[in-house]
Amino acid sequence: MLAQLWDNYLEVVAMILFGIGFANLLLHKNLIKKIIGLNIMDTAVYLFLASMGYIESRIAPIATNGDLNAELYVNPIPSGLVLTGIVVSVSVSALMLALTVRLYQRYHTLDIDEITTLVRKEHE
Repeated sequence: MLAQLWDNYLEVVAMILFGIGFANLLLHKNLIKKIIGLNIMDTAVYLFLASMGYIESRIAPIATNGDLNAELYVNPIPSGLVLTGIVVSVSVSALMLALTVRLYQRYHTLDIDEITTLVRKEHE
């Protein structure tokens, strides 16, 4: 069993990172810490996709010798998904941080419970 874990250490690290990010997202009340937790989860998913898409004996999918045999090359789809996910993640993180700045300017706190209480008081 230890040999299987060692052979798949990138996947194990990705799962541990995802757990850390998920726990951070659930347990903290500070909005910045929640955003950091979500970014850790994103990174774990990208690491998992990249590790699953890599095959040790294969090369990058660039046909230089005219050899189009698919068995020689690494699948480029996981790399494309990771790249697209990173772009989306950066955009979502920027939006979340901008909204967090606006919430702090309005309520002078980053604690989600305090913000919820203040919003309920406003709507009474």
